[in-house]
Amino acid sequence: MAKTTFGVIVGNRGFFPDVLAKEGRKAILSTLRANGYGAVALPTTETKYGAVETFEEARKCAALFASKADKIDGIIVTLPNFGDERGIAEAIKRCNLNVPILIQAEEDAAGSMAIDRRRDAFCGKISVCNNLRQAGIDFTLTNSHTVKVASEEFKADLDEFAAVCRIVRGLRHVRFGAIGGRPAAFNTVRYSEKILEYAGIAVEPVDLYEILGRVDRLRDTDRGVKAKLNAIKKYTNVESIPAESLLKMAKFGRVVDQWVKENQLAGTAIQCWTALEEFFGIVPCTLMSMMSESLLPSACEVDVTGLLAMYILQLAGGTPSALLDWNNNFEGDPDKCVLFHCSNLPKSFFKTDKMDYQAIIAGSVGKDNTYGTIVGRIKAAPVTFCRTSTDDVDGVLRAYVGEGRFTNDKLETFGGYGVMKIDNLQVLLNYICQMGFEHHVAANLSRTSDAIAEALGNYLAWDVYHHS
Repeated sequence: MAKTTFGVIVGNRGFFPDVLAKEGRKAILSTLRANGYGAVALPTTETKYGAVETFEEARKCAALFASKADKIDGIIVTLPNFGDERGIAEAIKRCNLNVPILIQAEEDAAGSMAIDRRRDAFCGKISVCNNLRQAGIDFTLTNSHTVKVASEEFKADLDEFAAVCRIVRGLRHVRFGAIGGRPAAFNTVRYSEKILEYAGIAVEPVDLYEILGRVDRLRDTDRGVKAKLNAIKKYTNVESIPAESLLKMAKFGRVVDQWVKENQLAGTAIQCWTALEEFFGIVPCTLMSMMSESLLPSACEVDVTGLLAMYILQLAGGTPSALLDWNNNFEGDPDKCVLFHCSNLPKSFFKTDKMDYQAIIAGSVGKDNTYGTIVGRIKAAPVTFCRTSTDDVDGVLRAYVGEGRFTNDKLETFGGYGVMKIDNLQVLLNYICQMGFEHHVAANLSRTSDAIAEALGNYLAWDVYHHS
């Protein structure tokens, strides 16, 4: 994952000790560097201590940020003292970056309230926020009103804000691929390309026939096919899978990889139910698992908005995402449920994994046509879940997000599966049903729901329900 870089505005105000601005600039840059983040800040040769107070200093800061626009993912306003709210607001307005903004105010110490060390950043933060609100500029707050830059609490604020920035930037001009048409029986995965396009999210469709036509042209000895076959064998246990099925998977995977690269796609949604099995003789699940594991998420049943949720979770957590069914109740516990898919989960979700046949579809098209799933039990871990959907009636993007935990509760079944515990699960399920959300939900083994809710709700103005 590319390094996240922040534009840094150090606030200052002449009524307060300048030395605090000097110390504050040094502290914020040191903290960013120590935590692996990049920074763009005014040099101390341009303004007093590299801080922003006057209109001219704001203009210089804005020009610097504009010149580095391609590198800056978000802006951090740090207030070592009260700061000049007008200068800060002018710098943000004039740089025209349209990125998330974090407002941090340094704590005063009860023993340092004399004129030479008094900060009043507590008050200054309110004034900065007031000016940004007047200008129609969205911003993010630290969890505590004042927080020390050199603290673990601010490090957590920083990491969460970085996730917000990754989501906002990652969703600008993103491109997804839709391979084939949705299964006729799955009205639940309908979506509006136009609503997505309006939000800056493009969908590149391709007919499944075209993909299979390219597959048909490949020779068994093709170098790319051989490489893909070796990659599949290294990825999971394939000892029970016929060689003919593995070769078909390698060819299909080779073509999809080329198509994704040609179209510069960030993820795919693939038709499988049941055309691929009936007319080609495999399921693409392991290939999709491999893509998701390599941070090119892939959703089944052409669930494009499910893919979008997978991608958002991946941006937030920096790790692979899966798409699952809300599938079963569990042992009468109102806060637990079974999540399941056939499956195409990334292998990092599993305790152990292997390739198998797809037991559900095998009943209608035959076992020999359904090799290619990747199956196993999901390991116990914290999880963030998310679902996005286009509401065509109201013309908006909707989402819900929350956190839970995959458990070690005993369960014997097939496919890819796990038991998830979510506080107030029945409230969430009621909301999902009442709002008409899909039966699929995306999951990521991380805790990032706050960042996702902030990015989608505050900066992108989607309709977001944050479950707690």
